[in-house]
Amino acid sequence: QVQLAESGGGLVQPGGSLRLSCVASATIFNINIMRWYRQAPGKEREFVAQISSGGGTNYVDSVKGRFTISRDYAKNVVFLQMNNLKPEDTAVYTCNMNVRVSPSAWYENYWGQGTQVTVSS
Repeated sequence: QVQLAESGGGLVQPGGSLRLSCVASATIFNINIMRWYRQAPGKEREFVAQISSGGGTNYVDSVKGRFTISRDYAKNVVFLQMNNLKPEDTAVYTCNMNVRVSPSAWYENYWGQGTQVTVSS
């Protein structure tokens, strides 16, 4: 089973920056898409950003121009660089990877436990 672990969350002031990391611990044959989601208290989980195997990226409108998703496939790591953070960005951020572990396996989604990001003055 693929295990994902996020890190890099914390408390920052508005306008500050954080870089989140998520690493997969298991052997992986191929990665299709890497994604970041977030969920604030009392709200539904929200898509934040994704990066495809070809390097194409997509972001939710509220973070465009401020967040950047990137990856290191060799190390099975996805990053989320968050700049100009706003209080509205406060949430638990969770990574997701669409992965197959062997040539005969189907692609499946795996989730991390999440890391807390708090933006407050």
